[in-house]
Amino acid sequence: MESAAVSSHRVPATAEDGRTRDRVSGLLLEHGPQTAAELAALLGISPAAVRRHLDALLATGRVEERLTRDAHRGRGRPARRFHLTDAGRSTFPHAYDDLALTALRYVAASGGPDAVRAVAELQLAGLEERCSTAVEHATHDAHGAPVDRAQVLAAALTAEGYAATASAISSGGQLCQHHCPVAHVAAEFPQLCEAETAVIGRLVGTHVQRLATIAHGDGICTTHIPGPQPLRTGNRSTPAGPVPGERAAHRSVIGSRTAPSTTSTSTSSTPTNARERTPA
Repeated sequence: MESAAVSSHRVPATAEDGRTRDRVSGLLLEHGPQTAAELAALLGISPAAVRRHLDALLATGRVEERLTRDAHRGRGRPARRFHLTDAGRSTFPHAYDDLALTALRYVAASGGPDAVRAVAELQLAGLEERCSTAVEHATHDAHGAPVDRAQVLAAALTAEGYAATASAISSGGQLCQHHCPVAHVAAEFPQLCEAETAVIGRLVGTHVQRLATIAHGDGICTTHIPGPQPLRTGNRSTPAGPVPGERAAHRSVIGSRTAPSTTSTSTSSTPTNARERTPA
């Protein structure tokens, strides 16, 4: 019997368990911190069943447990109350995108596209500073190869919630962002994507090109990072020398052009006067 009870706890969560845990989170959102007994009364299930669901929510970070001493409990043991965390609150619908869109529409109407671009650059300034510190610290060289810097940048962007990866390709490197925190807003205001592309270029140290964005309906934000260009030596070539037969002919042509004419020499040695003399 004991082994059967233990194995029952190892059964994967069902859809019904998920719905019950959502109800637990909803009650914590609506009523504030609650004990397991209080949640059991609200749900109409046993306290042991509620604790099983609370353990699962604790493991995923959606709730946290705090010990509180209630006045009406006297000098007894502190009550164990469960609170909804920020991660738990984020699972509920919110209107952050609507608020951002309303604000940017007002900015665009008041100041035009340049004003929206200024807001986008201001919003990304903190991200650029944090990622720049991470990139410089990891590469130990401000002039590191752009593809190497992109690898470090991908890790820094992942820590910021972008789920980024970087890979080397034949033409250089590729930075992929599998999540965009502002995709819905950027779909209407591409200045956000443009400002982000400029930040990536500055962080990797070269001009980059955006190939795809989640905001435009692509599955991944993809940025191409060009690799080092091969050194060009130009189109100069050493002229081929003439063959021996051609050399002789070439010298004879040059000699005929430069040698003085005998006729002209004899003529020039005899002084002439074009004016006809009159006898005295």
